[in-house]
Amino acid sequence: MKIGFIGGGSMGEAIFSGALAKGLVAPKNVFVSEIREDRCKELIKEHGINAVTDNAFVKTADLDLIFFAVKPQVVTEVMASLKGKVPENITIASIVAGFPIKSIEEYFPKNPIVRIMPNTPLAVGEGMSAYARNEKATKDNVKGIRDILYACGQAVEVKESMLDAVTGLSGSGPAYGFLMIDALADGGVAAGLPRQTAILLAAQTMLGAAKMVLETGKHPDVLRDQVTSPAGTTIAGVRVMEQQGVRGALIDAVMAATECSKNLGK
Repeated sequence: MKIGFIGGGSMGEAIFSGALAKGLVAPKNVFVSEIREDRCKELIKEHGINAVTDNAFVKTADLDLIFFAVKPQVVTEVMASLKGKVPENITIASIVAGFPIKSIEEYFPKNPIVRIMPNTPLAVGEGMSAYARNEKATKDNVKGIRDILYACGQAVEVKESMLDAVTGLSGSGPAYGFLMIDALADGGVAAGLPRQTAILLAAQTMLGAAKMVLETGKHPDVLRDQVTSPAGTTIAGVRVMEQQGVRGALIDAVMAATECSKNLGK
């Protein structure tokens, strides 16, 4: 498999580095275009891939997939520059937040198109991605993308109308998780723990809680009840979190990020 990336930022790097780690693609078969020459050198040194400052490889590299991994503010300019230059057999994969399939089809009307919302933990093999496809994208077109996404974590196919909500929840979600881990660690420090010990305790605890939800299939409320003894330490902490509106703040954060994603697409 040969894959190209238009944009050499952190999200694109997370995707191809995960694919490289699982042996799905060889470094020589990864092509990245990035306008910053220093970033190209960094990617070449780190991963051994092909990184250049132009998009010439789109026509010459015999690619299977092209990922568009650019900022929403420049995606129209970038896609317009490649209109008519991408062979019809190449599957277009876009990870641009808020940019719908119908807009991508304006530039690539004959290509299979898959719109993806991944998140950065793909880089460590624990990503969560959701994707939607246009009518031209068959199971065979999607297979390579699914393989890459599953190699980096988990993936689910959804209706395109759901992708803004996916953006608000799992796309932006790692930032919420980092904030919570940092806050929990601060609590540990306030209670007398060394900083690094507190971070380790907080991060591993969140990881363990997440794995319990995924592997047991039980509702989070059921698992919470199992650790919440009458008049115990856990309910004392949960009571404070409810009083401070932590649950409502997280719900509002997802809703706000979802609305922001919708606005990007307007």
